[in-house]
Amino acid sequence: MAIASVTGMQCVSAQDAFMIGKDVAVFYPEGYDARQHEPSPIFVVDFERTEDVAGGWRIRPEFSINGGKSVARIAVGKEVDFYGNGEVAGQLRRNGKEVKFWNTDAPKYEVDGGKRLYQSHPWVLVVRRDGTAFGVIADNTWKSSVRMDEEEITFESEGPAFRVVIIEKGSPAEVLKELADLTGHIEMPPLWALGYQQCRWSYFPDTRVKEIADSLRLHRIPSDVIWMDIDYMDNFKVFTFDKERFPDPKDLNDYLHERGFKTVWMIDPGVKVEEGYRIDDEGTKMDYWVKDANGKPYEGEVWPGQCHFPDFTRPEVREWWGSLYKDYMATGIDGVWNDMNEPAIFNVETSTMPEDNRHEGGGGLAAGPHLRYHNSYGLNMVKASREGILEANPEKRPFVLTRSNFLGGHRYAATWTGDNASDPSLMKMSVPMTINLGLSGQPFNGPDIGGFFDDCTPELLAQWTAMGVYFPFVRNHSAAGTRQQEPWAFGEETLDVCRTAINRRYRLLPYIYTLFREAYEDGVPVMRPAFFADVKDAALRKEQEAFLLGGDLMVVPRWAENPAMPAGDWRRIVLEDGTDDGYQAMLYQRPGSIIPIANLSQNTTEYSTDSLTLLVNLDGDGKACGRLYEDEGEGFGFRDGEYADFALSASCAGDEVIVSVTQTNGNMHKGRKRIRVGLVMPDGIVYSQWTGGRTVRVGR
Repeated sequence: MAIASVTGMQCVSAQDAFMIGKDVAVFYPEGYDARQHEPSPIFVVDFERTEDVAGGWRIRPEFSINGGKSVARIAVGKEVDFYGNGEVAGQLRRNGKEVKFWNTDAPKYEVDGGKRLYQSHPWVLVVRRDGTAFGVIADNTWKSSVRMDEEEITFESEGPAFRVVIIEKGSPAEVLKELADLTGHIEMPPLWALGYQQCRWSYFPDTRVKEIADSLRLHRIPSDVIWMDIDYMDNFKVFTFDKERFPDPKDLNDYLHERGFKTVWMIDPGVKVEEGYRIDDEGTKMDYWVKDANGKPYEGEVWPGQCHFPDFTRPEVREWWGSLYKDYMATGIDGVWNDMNEPAIFNVETSTMPEDNRHEGGGGLAAGPHLRYHNSYGLNMVKASREGILEANPEKRPFVLTRSNFLGGHRYAATWTGDNASDPSLMKMSVPMTINLGLSGQPFNGPDIGGFFDDCTPELLAQWTAMGVYFPFVRNHSAAGTRQQEPWAFGEETLDVCRTAINRRYRLLPYIYTLFREAYEDGVPVMRPAFFADVKDAALRKEQEAFLLGGDLMVVPRWAENPAMPAGDWRRIVLEDGTDDGYQAMLYQRPGSIIPIANLSQNTTEYSTDSLTLLVNLDGDGKACGRLYEDEGEGFGFRDGEYADFALSASCAGDEVIVSVTQTNGNMHKGRKRIRVGLVMPDGIVYSQWTGGRTVRVGR
């Protein structure tokens, strides 16, 4: 389905253009029909015109109709680098690439050569040679694509003409901050969601789940979450439990909670067509399903067989779907995993529902075809899920993980990069994939560590875990029919490598949690490309093996080949386990920085910041600074000031370095901390004694 065909190419000038902020302009094509695009799922507020676009504004789209498709071309000039596009396979730098925006179940990223995956982010970040940057948003959910040629970006859509938003800033970080202001900032996640997580399709029955939990504790692998895939359900029917495999889900959740675990359980959108099944009966009675072209409830095959699909464009359907979580969460479930929500359909060539299916809309959304609402289906589902979970547990921070999403959907859910495989090339590709999601406004993401499909090997799991613990989201996940992929499944050597890496993740939690606070405040990614260390250094623009965790820690996987490193005295740090097993990623600390690390814990329930080590790498002037943010790790008290924000500073005084910890914001006080300093020297780290004060002195 496409808009009316036009022979050749018809160029049209912009109907209107105006500023919606100091550095943000929006451009409308001639004949723009707001009913076909608004309200946009991308933006958190409607645009308010501030002034006309100045004549000196450099980046302007040219709109046209070409072969029945709506087109927006943006000339970008010479010598620029492209990034973003959300969840994309391939290289970090997107020059010369094409991405298709049509969310698709894409096992191993093999569909359409990897040009389209499970999510769509019609967004391009452009970085010039001088380090200035701009971003381009095509405000369009319809089936579309983008090409990034050397001097031009071209968006093409099978829907009506769409508006384009341009953000012009002095750096990529400033562009991403503006993107977050427009599309929304992520909420603070629960602290437990930043820990190590163990998953498989599937752990069953409940005794097997308990065995996995007990094995994690037996092997002293710090961990926080165990996941339940579809086999916990009664014949794959959502919001049900198999009476034989999982006869008492509350008892299982209680068992896991007592051992310091949280649980995340899967909910898909497909509702089995079955009379007497409460969810299907309710949805049918209230006429809540997506319709086919003839106006009848659409049926498509997924895990339970023939299924109905909620029409999430309708506010009343989202409210109903959210209400289903009340009893579900009452069993002690901590988080929810929304999968198959492209939506995926079995045994059809397109792997999804027909483009001429009908959605009724509501809340300002016009009725329209699936061609319009397909890409935002997953976003609308996780919006309903998050709101329902929050209603069920208003004192807890919701955690939702989604496979499908759209630009702006980071407001509702974290994501993972879909069904990858146990392949070294996909392990390496997980770095640029995760970075580009962060450069598209989704800071909370990561791959299936070890790979989902195919059999992992001891070598691959060791390599992937040793690197993957520094990703924002850390989960080992594998498919049914593959070999077991838990760290102990490959013998003592692999177990030791994985345990060492996960230990380091938990020691870095004070730093990582502070990075999520920065993402919450400013929209900056947690995991960043190397060029963020020096945006003017052209040698860093293509680096996609080594990466930054925050601004102060460079992560270099052992398998990296001649990675480009930022200039300056970045010094290698080795956390105190003293292990160099040949697998652990090498960590380099930025000059002039202070990184807070905690004592080792086995989960975030016992995690504490009462004792901290501050790693200090002085700059050329003998100074360093850092930040430590902490709150209760759960709930919303931080919104009312129940947090503590500390400024960390260091300076030389003769032969000593004086390090100070000063609370600058927040009303949370936990008493004095035990603190010591690790002074990062060229040949190792020199540690001070522990002290109960806010100032520590250490000899150089």
